[in-house]
Amino acid sequence: MPTTATAASRRRKTSRRDDEAPLIPILARKVREIEAKAQRGKLGPTNRVKFQVIAFLVREERARVKADAELADAARAELLKRLDGVATILAKTAARDTSLIQLLEADQATSPVAKRMRRDWLLESGAELPPEELIITDIAPVQAPVVPPALAERQVTPPSVEARQLANPFLAPDLTPRPTTVPRRRLDGWELMGPLYKAFETGAGGGAATMPLPPAPEYDHVSPKGREVMAHQARFLEAVRAGHRTFLLADEPGLGKTAQSALAASVAGAYPLLAVVPNVVKMNWAREVERWTPQRRATVIQGDGDDIDAFADVFIVNYEILDRHLSWLSTIGLKGMVVDEAHFIKNLSSQRSQNVLALASRIRERERNPLMLALTGTPLINDVEDFDAIWRFLGWTNGEKPGPELMEKLDATGLTPADKSFYAEAREAVISMGIVRRKKKDVAADLPDKLIADLPVQLDDEFGRSIRLAERELGERMAAKYRRIVEARTATHGASDALTGSHGAIDEDIVRLVAHNELEESKAAGTGGDNVFTMVRKIGQAKAQLAADYAAQLQRSVEKVVFFAKHIDVMDQAEAHFAASGIKAVSIRGDQTTPVRQQAIDAFNTDPEVGIAVCSLTAAGVGVNLQAASNVVLAELSWTAAEQTQAIDRVHRIGQDEPVTAWRIIAAHTIDTKIAELIDQKQGLAARALDGEAVEESAGETVQMAALMHLLREALGGA
Repeated sequence: MPTTATAASRRRKTSRRDDEAPLIPILARKVREIEAKAQRGKLGPTNRVKFQVIAFLVREERARVKADAELADAARAELLKRLDGVATILAKTAARDTSLIQLLEADQATSPVAKRMRRDWLLESGAELPPEELIITDIAPVQAPVVPPALAERQVTPPSVEARQLANPFLAPDLTPRPTTVPRRRLDGWELMGPLYKAFETGAGGGAATMPLPPAPEYDHVSPKGREVMAHQARFLEAVRAGHRTFLLADEPGLGKTAQSALAASVAGAYPLLAVVPNVVKMNWAREVERWTPQRRATVIQGDGDDIDAFADVFIVNYEILDRHLSWLSTIGLKGMVVDEAHFIKNLSSQRSQNVLALASRIRERERNPLMLALTGTPLINDVEDFDAIWRFLGWTNGEKPGPELMEKLDATGLTPADKSFYAEAREAVISMGIVRRKKKDVAADLPDKLIADLPVQLDDEFGRSIRLAERELGERMAAKYRRIVEARTATHGASDALTGSHGAIDEDIVRLVAHNELEESKAAGTGGDNVFTMVRKIGQAKAQLAADYAAQLQRSVEKVVFFAKHIDVMDQAEAHFAASGIKAVSIRGDQTTPVRQQAIDAFNTDPEVGIAVCSLTAAGVGVNLQAASNVVLAELSWTAAEQTQAIDRVHRIGQDEPVTAWRIIAAHTIDTKIAELIDQKQGLAARALDGEAVEESAGETVQMAALMHLLREALGGA
């Protein structure tokens, strides 16, 4: 242990080095933050900007150190070595997320957010900056066209739309005065998106993520005759009546978000209204509009929309065909927009997300206070930055910074991200913008319990043995890559600096790097060769007969069962088994037309002869009502907790009067067991961010990554 004098000497030595280059310790601290975030999963927009700025400043500082004639050679070498250390961490981080490599280009860190970040770090280091670098103004937004050039040729205009436009060629002008300038605020110079995400990631302040809602009125004035809204629905509608117009309606699945949306449009007079929904629920949306607002007409857009009613009040379109209808939808004067299953737009680089955001932006331009609703019971799939696209859709942020209204709320706290108490206040500020999250146990006391029960099965046949052998071979293949990296580093740095070996601890950075490379290779290979995706598919095939047999036995006891599978061949095997067992079943798949799918749903819910609904986990996991059953069999596991939750909640929803049990068929002694465990761990993110629960934070890797890392550790003998 060093003496006090030695420790003081070391501090003085470090202080002298930092005096010569005070920016380097700041960069070292920031790059470690980036590294830690990257280890937990893919970096979001804020940390990507931070990555850019660090790379930019490392290059800048390296050039300054090399050109400083007053530095001794030894000091210069020491500073360059420290900068090389920062650059090495940047390179390792880019190896985990290869999309970061393009951000290392010299001209990248030029956005206002990047410039502010660079300015703040330089000021923290004590640098003196010229006036033009102290004041950074935002780039005036360039209005992007709703229809990008690549989609221009695909645009269609249904004949009835032309008739509507001719009948009313002039939209009513919006004469509401708009602010011409945005006042400068105290927080304008701060980078705020990262702190906002962190506030939700940590569940700062606790409590459910629900804005204050008015009490339910004594009498129901919104429901049509013969129907009645529940208290939690009535409170949401009272908020709409009070003038609130943007909502992330994140109620748990099964609490009637579609009905609330239809009634909200009626309360707000937000017609014409556009609903962008998954294909599987288009018919159900039309039914719900008719059921809750019978005085309004809804039309479902199919294909090119040749048979739509252009004079309808509600236009319902699925994500897949929205791209060809952008042009006319942007010109008919929409006063509201609903995005159902809004987590579908979380990937900002997808055309689906860009179409939705472009149309939402146009609606906000033309309508002073439109009704904008994002509906999803599972807004967070892998990372808290899944909020990004939804907040952009609602106009709360633009991705780089909060919008004017949210900025005003944050400014009113009187705090900055440097204050610890800022995070709880920031979370509340975002929630007050319109997040509404109710759990079934809180708002539907009469809704029965939900239980997830695991049923381990042994794969004892030759197929099962081949799966376990393939798992071991995959683990050994990754272990061989791991050892090659260790040997290469040992050869370079010497045995004393080896990161691990046969006698050392497993290096998690190398484990993560090898697993990431294997996952990328698996995605590129698709169904070719043995990889994590083909392995899980084989496990599903091996379990198919066992899962179908259990579902058949269950059906004889409980009358109706919903059977979920991920792959078509597993569904085919199950349907053949049910037919051979004399059980009448219906099928709900992604390749069905909407009428055929709805016919199958209706038959399952109303025909006592139909005992089992065989459903695709992806095609029937959202927006489908199968509450005639109270038992669900999950023959295959999903890669996300959200997909599993959505599937179970096709049964566990308002109107269900029996306890719901979901039976997960788990292949024992295979990677299936680990996947089930990882899915359960992923439930914690939503519990912290949305429900304010004190749930232990789990690793941020995707389930695929975590499963591969588990296989590698097993092969190395460390797990």
